[in-house]
Amino acid sequence: MAQQLSTLMSNSHHDDHQHEDSDEHGDHDHAQEQGHKHGGIFGEKTEIAFSLICGGLLLAGYLIGKFTAAPDSVSLAFYIAAYFFGGYFAAREAIEKLRNRTFEIDFLMLVAAAGAATLGEWAEGALLLFLFSLGHALEHYAMGRARRAIEALAELAPDFALVRRDGVSSEIPVDELKRGDTVIVKPDERIPADGFVTKGESSVNQAPITGESIPVDKRPVENPDSAESDENISPEHRLFAGSINQSGALEMRVTKLSGETTLARVVEMVSAAETQRSPTQQFTDKFEKIFVPSVLALVVLLLFAPFVIDESFAESFYRAMAVLVAASPCALAISTPSAVLSGVARAARGGVLIKGGGPLENLGQLGAIAFDKTGTLTEGEPKLTDVAPHGDATEDELLQTAIAVEALSDHPLAAAVVRDGKERLSEDLTRDAEDLRSITGRGIRATLSGDIVHIGKDDLFSEVDGPPLPEEILEKVESLETEGRTTMIVRRGDRYLGVLGLMDTPREAAKNMITRLRELGVKRMIMISGDNQKVANAVAEEVGIDEAWGDLMPDDKVASIKKLREEEEVAMVGDGVNDAPAMANATVGIAMGAAGSDVALETADVALMADDLDHLPFAVGLSRKTSRIIKQNLWFSLGVVALLVPSTIFGMRMGIAVLFHEGSTLLVVVNALRLLAYREKP
Repeated sequence: MAQQLSTLMSNSHHDDHQHEDSDEHGDHDHAQEQGHKHGGIFGEKTEIAFSLICGGLLLAGYLIGKFTAAPDSVSLAFYIAAYFFGGYFAAREAIEKLRNRTFEIDFLMLVAAAGAATLGEWAEGALLLFLFSLGHALEHYAMGRARRAIEALAELAPDFALVRRDGVSSEIPVDELKRGDTVIVKPDERIPADGFVTKGESSVNQAPITGESIPVDKRPVENPDSAESDENISPEHRLFAGSINQSGALEMRVTKLSGETTLARVVEMVSAAETQRSPTQQFTDKFEKIFVPSVLALVVLLLFAPFVIDESFAESFYRAMAVLVAASPCALAISTPSAVLSGVARAARGGVLIKGGGPLENLGQLGAIAFDKTGTLTEGEPKLTDVAPHGDATEDELLQTAIAVEALSDHPLAAAVVRDGKERLSEDLTRDAEDLRSITGRGIRATLSGDIVHIGKDDLFSEVDGPPLPEEILEKVESLETEGRTTMIVRRGDRYLGVLGLMDTPREAAKNMITRLRELGVKRMIMISGDNQKVANAVAEEVGIDEAWGDLMPDDKVASIKKLREEEEVAMVGDGVNDAPAMANATVGIAMGAAGSDVALETADVALMADDLDHLPFAVGLSRKTSRIIKQNLWFSLGVVALLVPSTIFGMRMGIAVLFHEGSTLLVVVNALRLLAYREKP
């Protein structure tokens, strides 16, 4: 499977080069240059080996010429050899670019080195090629670290799986697994495919896929034959390729082929994210299209300096070549792609899929975040929160009556009453009710031990025969509804037994998440919900959100996001399915719990693989750090060019210019690679 996922990576890189040559992405993409494989007689280390050989030959030639009486031709031979080793890879890439009718930075360096040789400055030309080749070799190595952080995802899944077919167990390549296969996963082994547990119990470390820090307990589904669509299976049953089984042996049923798993999709999408241009990358591309021709025009102009000032053509030519070196925008070209690549790789390691530089930068510039309520800030299912008996009725009597009747209903609120009510009973003496009838929009009625039982809203009891609602009950209903509860009044015969309050309770992590986002600088947070305004207000107050917009239909949510976006950059956080239209209209769409959900992975700009709110501050913090590093890199690289160009015009030697030029490029890359070690402050 790792081989197949690696193929996805290479296919994506092949596409990168197609993008590289298109007008849409500009003529120069230094980031994609880093994807070249610099193989040779020393394998992947050939480029840096050639660079070091160049440096050794340069030093030998200099020492021979300086401290021995050997003919100049000996030193020249060493310099020429240094030219070969120092310029080999630069020439190879320059030729490749020229075939595609594009000028590359390598070409500018070669022209400058050739110019130095023409002037007889072989040592300085060799120094230029040595530092340039060393800088690029180290740059390729450093960028390779960021790329390997992504490629490491492809190696998470094992290559072989123990499968049982026709009662016989055998080990086969993961690529040969079929849907419906039964796979045996032993303790401490990696899960080979996406599927669900059919036998055994264990804890599974899903951190490589979802970023969850705590292992997740897994148990078998009750009816495996009815669970073929794994997106509808509960998290406690589902398994993801690349996650790690822990103490117990498991048997699982495969639901996705190796190239279709969540891991494969993540690898493919993270790889594709490299080709997507961020706003800053688009700016630097446009800048370079103006800057590079301007530099070439300046170089040509400097060649005519002898007609204006008293100096030789050789001196003017040397100055022009030095300016050419100083003005080559290496650091500028690599400043944004290196940060974006490192940021996307770090996010993927933390269980956050960010689809390119655009979403990564935009996430760091958000002024507001809008949250869907149900399933995002709340647990997504109602819970029985309040039991208020009336008169001489006891809590057990109220609950036993409600459970008996609601057990006949398939409504989600009824299920919550039955489930949570049984947990609160001191003694379960519930009898079966019968003859359930629905009173549309108001409630239900049924018969329990010969008594007629009504359960519903307060409106129900003004429509059915019997005593009117006591004032005490009405006050309790009003109090609970003010707190955001959905209320049910229970009457058995002519006796009012009391009121039940239900609520989709906020997640435990929601309040802490909101606090952390405020600390990161997100000033405005809004909850949007289809529930009534009272419920929305109650949930918002509990989690610490200032604004709550309730009573919204799906179209209203889209309109709300559009309105917010007119005011500032806004993200929409939802489940990626019901909230897809609103997410599509936000600056950044963020899907919760996207692991295994094809819809969420497709619709969102940012996918939080785990259904864990703690990952959102991590993603926002990483994005803001990335934005800061991109700005640092841009200002630094532009500052170095602004310093070097006039300095070389007024006499700075080419060797010193090269030292500053290549040093700035490496500093930019090292600064970007700090993102790979990003950790959110506690």
